[in-house]
Amino acid sequence: MEKGLTEEKISRLGEYMTDPSFTERERIALEFAERLARDHHSLDDEFFRRMRGSFRDAEIVELGMAIGQYIGFGRLLMVLDLERTVCEI
Repeated sequence: MEKGLTEEKISRLGEYMTDPSFTERERIALEFAERLARDHHSLDDEFFRRMRGSFRDAEIVELGMAIGQYIGFGRLLMVLDLERTVCEI
């Protein structure tokens, strides 16, 4: 994500594919995260061709490692029943 990510933009993450405030680089990174979390088998050669239009190979690996850590941490919190069920804000 570009520097300066705002709370407003974060609130629109669900519309990243159609919201014009997201750059192409942000869109492909968010798609990578979503597909890695939901259906990693769908990450095919065509997807990585598109991704290489915005990211170098080293950036793809770094992004994938960061996404994997967050996915793993979220799953660990879930299985240890450490997720908050109510937002205190």
